[in-house]
Amino acid sequence: MKKLIPVAVSVALAFATIEVVQVRAADVSHYSQTEVRQLIRDAHSVEQYKTLASYFRARQQAFEQQAQSEKAEWDRRSQNTTGISQKYPRPVDSSRNRYEYFTYEADQMSQQAAHFESLSVTAQK
Repeated sequence: MKKLIPVAVSVALAFATIEVVQVRAADVSHYSQTEVRQLIRDAHSVEQYKTLASYFRARQQAFEQQAQSEKAEWDRRSQNTTGISQKYPRPVDSSRNRYEYFTYEADQMSQQAAHFESLSVTAQK
């Protein structure tokens, strides 16, 4: 029973953190995937390139925040690697995989943002 309370608290914190990050991402990036594809296809002006760059920067920041919270969860879970947590996949493995996924996605968004930032600079000339 004593082990159940800290686990329940950490799960509740993890869900609360994910919801806060998703709300922030929804506020900044209000475009749907279809709208983003349409913007990418039709982008020819400096303003359109800057809009796309800011969209991808916002997505990058959201993924970095998720990676940061998952890194904290990974560190917490790696302190307990005995007993039931030895079964595969271990909870620590799940946290590590999620951290690597969010880091990868943040890098992808950064590359997209840099691409559209460079296009906006070239379009100004």
